[in-house]
Amino acid sequence: MFARMREDIQSVFKRDPAARNSFEVLTTYPGLHAIWWHRLSYRLWQWRWYWLARMISHLSRWLTGIEIHPGARIGRRFFIDHGMGVVIGETAEIGDDVTIYHGVTLGGTSWARGKRHPTLHNGVVIGAGAKILGPIEVGQNARIGSNAVVVKNVPADTTVMGIPARVASSPEDKEVVKRREEIAKEYGFDAYAISADNPDPVATAIGRMLDHVHILDQKVADLCQAVNQLGGNVCDEIPEVEMDDVDFIHAEKEAAKRRKQPEQD
Repeated sequence: MFARMREDIQSVFKRDPAARNSFEVLTTYPGLHAIWWHRLSYRLWQWRWYWLARMISHLSRWLTGIEIHPGARIGRRFFIDHGMGVVIGETAEIGDDVTIYHGVTLGGTSWARGKRHPTLHNGVVIGAGAKILGPIEVGQNARIGSNAVVVKNVPADTTVMGIPARVASSPEDKEVVKRREEIAKEYGFDAYAISADNPDPVATAIGRMLDHVHILDQKVADLCQAVNQLGGNVCDEIPEVEMDDVDFIHAEKEAAKRRKQPEQD
């Protein structure tokens, strides 16, 4: 028991830079207190001492502002930061190393008995105020944005946000961004704001241009190879694009200033 408590305290230091020492964490972190109360109530729930389990859960809610049903299954190193307003339903299942913030609800969407609350796999992070509803699964290392409302399964290593929640970033997006950055460096211009989830229309246009340049490069390389196989001698060396970085950065800043200026009547 004490080993698990030490593990819980260490998990706070890894995820909350405001934590200063073990005594402070032990005495002033309601998220830890709620988890420890829940372990007791969960054990009683398994022993079918339902009323006593619910009373301990009720006392924990009064002391911490966090409501965890005694039937919820929670893994190791679970961290609730701030905690006020967190609600975790009876059939919720939470894996290891999960982090949630205040105002999060793991709720149900049905009055029927059985599995009706979410399952969070290992390493999930849920932002403040998010609502995860129904018997859905949130994949390993997924991220839920603040105030999102999630009603569908979330794939692993994916970030979702909005109402209803939509995918904002996925492993495929990361590969796209990496490829765009490589192309941008190759052609000599600043790889700013080229992430796949950036709402800036200018950044989106630049990203699509980089994708198109990448396709053209591949086509040119294929054509050169085909011509050389037929006896030609082309494309031995493709000239590099020369660009004055200082002039480009200055021009980009001036363009940004013009975009910010209000339209004149």
